[in-house]
Amino acid sequence: MRRLSKIAETLDRNSLKSWWRVRNPIRVAVNFLVIFLCRMLPSLRVKNFLYRLIGVKVGRNVSVGLYAVFDIFYPELIEIKDNAIIGYGVTILAHEFLAKEARIGRVVVGKNAVVGANTTILPGVVIGDDAVVSAMSLVNRDVKPGVLAGGVPAKVIRKRGR
Repeated sequence: MRRLSKIAETLDRNSLKSWWRVRNPIRVAVNFLVIFLCRMLPSLRVKNFLYRLIGVKVGRNVSVGLYAVFDIFYPELIEIKDNAIIGYGVTILAHEFLAKEARIGRVVVGKNAVVGANTTILPGVVIGDDAVVSAMSLVNRDVKPGVLAGGVPAKVIRKRGR
């Protein structure tokens, strides 16, 4: 299940063409610069500090791999809980611009969760505590706590043992 809210509706053109009506362009530019810088920063502490500055809720001991990309329009809708690991090249989106409307949704990555390299997480998704999402997955619905999920779209592969 994805929890999404409609934020704009356009009848005459696609919603991406009028993104500046729903978000301040200066704010988006600042978010872009911070996220672009964080993609290449090796320091996890500095990276987490910068993410917090633009509104991402980052827990303790979070690790975000190189080249990860967070939503530039709505970073404040992303929450990464304590001890989570976000792999290399992961994309986390909190918005989607469609032909006739734009929608947003909060994204939560749970405690001790691991998101594998090059995974894409769509808006409105919750990845549960202790869950693992395998590399190269598309997460378009919630991932329950304590499971291994993967694929396109991501599906539960098995329950993780303790």
